[in-house]
Amino acid sequence: MALALALKLHGVKTEIFEARERAAVRRDPRVLALSDGARQILDWLGVWSGLCATPIETIHISQRGGFGRTLLRAADLDLNALGWVLPASDLIAALDAAVSAAGIVYREGTKVGAAPPCVPGTPLCLPPKGNPRQTESGQVTARFSLTAFAEGMVEPGAGTLRDYGQHAVLCNVSVAAPHRNVAWERFTDEGPVALLPLGRDYSVVLTCADRILDEVKSLDDAAFLAVLQQRFGTRHRFTAATPRVAYPLGLRYRPDPVGERQVWLGNAAQTLHPVAGQGFNLALRDIWELAQQVGAAEDPGAPEVLADYAQGRQADRRGAIGFTDLLIDGFASDFAPLKHARGAGLLALDLLPPLRAFVAKRMIYGARAWP
Repeated sequence: MALALALKLHGVKTEIFEARERAAVRRDPRVLALSDGARQILDWLGVWSGLCATPIETIHISQRGGFGRTLLRAADLDLNALGWVLPASDLIAALDAAVSAAGIVYREGTKVGAAPPCVPGTPLCLPPKGNPRQTESGQVTARFSLTAFAEGMVEPGAGTLRDYGQHAVLCNVSVAAPHRNVAWERFTDEGPVALLPLGRDYSVVLTCADRILDEVKSLDDAAFLAVLQQRFGTRHRFTAATPRVAYPLGLRYRPDPVGERQVWLGNAAQTLHPVAGQGFNLALRDIWELAQQVGAAEDPGAPEVLADYAQGRQADRRGAIGFTDLLIDGFASDFAPLKHARGAGLLALDLLPPLRAFVAKRMIYGARAWP
């Protein structure tokens, strides 16, 4: 929906094909951490002003059982916030309303696949342009200048896959003291724990190994809060928790996000570990770049247009993929010398304002520190 709106702003006609029913798309239980760069893109799309998001003014990064910590502050970058937190369902509803207001065709309950380009009778057969039609088997055939796969995941065999052997357990928790708009990224031997301010509460991302997932899911609220307290420490006291949901964690990415009149972006191009909250923010930067390239082209699916897009996204994609993967590997070991080295790195980052500003801007704006 965000891509369709972005292309519409550049004068490019689009249609959305969605496998699920439209109402089901809105029922997304996840919580999003949006960088300030993502906020600017959503504001450009015309959907930000109606959203109620909680600002992140400070990010506290530390490791359990080791010295050293880093504080990233919005004030140091002359920003009102480093990022914003809101339920995914709220953003989806705003995008959906904007899509309807823009008159963009939305075909719900219509599943499509990555068919070879220009093979007659296959889903989403590409140019010349024409109107979609339903076949007796329920498939849709359509002809477009460019097909963008903007959701789902990287198909098996289409790219690189790494299974982290972990799940993210998500919920909201209440705390005894105000959070003061501080987000926490706490690295532990069992995996990272993230706390994101959401209203008066925190949205929690608790990483746990696959082997103990069933045990963690079976805990009652009091036992779960005890585990969270043990993993996080005593800087906050947790008083209540909502029901938990869990998602498997892995790294999947397509080395080349473009094909013949086809492009993959968002989770269809790369699925990252949620540490540092880069995935959806990277997807919005994909959209920003693709809309600019396509909007300026006479033929949106021309090979040179897609090649320029892929080249322009290369540094940002590789940087985000490498950064999140490095964090997981770098903080996974409890080897004492390595733990001390990590602590020294966090301390050095905290004591060197130019380096700290560089890291913060990279997380907010991507490889090119947009805008």
